[in-house]
Amino acid sequence: MPRPGSILSRRDFVRLAGAGSLLLPHLPLAGRQTMAKIERIETFPARIPTIGRFKFFEGPAGTPLGRPTVMIKVTADNGTVGWGESVPIPKWSYETLETSVIVIDKYLAPALIGRDPLDFEGAHAAMEAAIAPGLTVGMPITKAGLDIALHDLAGRLTGKSFAEMWGKPRGGPLTLSWTLNPKTLDETEGLIEQGRQRGFRNFNIKVAPDPKVDVELTQIVKRLVPDGFLWADANGGYDPATALEAAPKLAEAGADVLESPIRPNRISGYQALKKQGALPILMDEGVISPTDLEEFIRLGMLDGVAEKPARCGGLVSCRRQIEMLLDAGLMWLGSGLTDPDISLAATLALFGAYGLRKPAALNGPQFLTESVLKEPPRPKDGTLEAPTGPGLGIEVDEDKVRDLSRRTGQL
Repeated sequence: MPRPGSILSRRDFVRLAGAGSLLLPHLPLAGRQTMAKIERIETFPARIPTIGRFKFFEGPAGTPLGRPTVMIKVTADNGTVGWGESVPIPKWSYETLETSVIVIDKYLAPALIGRDPLDFEGAHAAMEAAIAPGLTVGMPITKAGLDIALHDLAGRLTGKSFAEMWGKPRGGPLTLSWTLNPKTLDETEGLIEQGRQRGFRNFNIKVAPDPKVDVELTQIVKRLVPDGFLWADANGGYDPATALEAAPKLAEAGADVLESPIRPNRISGYQALKKQGALPILMDEGVISPTDLEEFIRLGMLDGVAEKPARCGGLVSCRRQIEMLLDAGLMWLGSGLTDPDISLAATLALFGAYGLRKPAALNGPQFLTESVLKEPPRPKDGTLEAPTGPGLGIEVDEDKVRDLSRRTGQL
């Protein structure tokens, strides 16, 4: 068995990681300084109001629905509190606000009550036993919120930030990318200017299913922002033949990477795109556990991954995936699911500690209009600092949590 706090070798990984499992590295928590137990887990569903257009938060006829979130309060028997956040998006994943609340309240919380809050491996094993994996981890977005809350609680119990728990520097500040999701190409220049006015110099664009429109969009952005990092994300919206046609044209137009060009189960399509080599091919949807990533690397399907803790069950899984990509000499970029501020703080801490250099597509501050923090994070010149202090390094205002849930969280 690897020593606590060590990085598993490839051989250890293959030996220890079962199908769909999360491979959970131990945290160097200075001798496990607490005997506290998890006493209570509470959920606060809400819908955060949004500004601007983002296709994942639109209802019929483009009506805004708000950003679903389940804020999670975990209380230890000594009164210490940790906060987490699950961020389901029905148009992106099968997980919804309603199912996340039910799964936490009726299945995952009972499995965690009474457990040692520093035992991350045991917590994930208990959650996997309560909601079993299918092809991969079951309800990973929902489980990610509990994972974040347990990390926050562990940090507050031990007096350590996430970076300190992981034995890494805080890192940062992190450069952000501005998301462009225009309804028509005529809107593009104005949306770019909105980002520029807030200090952003790098942009990510939503593409697919029409390569002709996507190439024109890429050309417009590259003409107006010639020196910025330009990240094209199809969210699985092309079919394999169209993706092979589009990739060289997007590269010629100025895109730097192509994320999720096709659905993750189109294995031969990803292999063909990687072999084509027109653009670095990143995966996102479908890479849930380290086991998934191990298989996709072995099959030659990708040049890297757009990592997001909210997608893959939380911080322990995302940490290991980043380490695997670094070991394999592959690319990793930082992304999110339009994370509200609790989930965003965890993501910033992770990306800072692992030294992310490329602009991160963390667009919560771009699209969300309310915060439950006493001091919300505000980008400065297109950057955000990684948080400091124990745990998440943020101060959640519980009155704001309860008010937002009361006003918007009807299930």
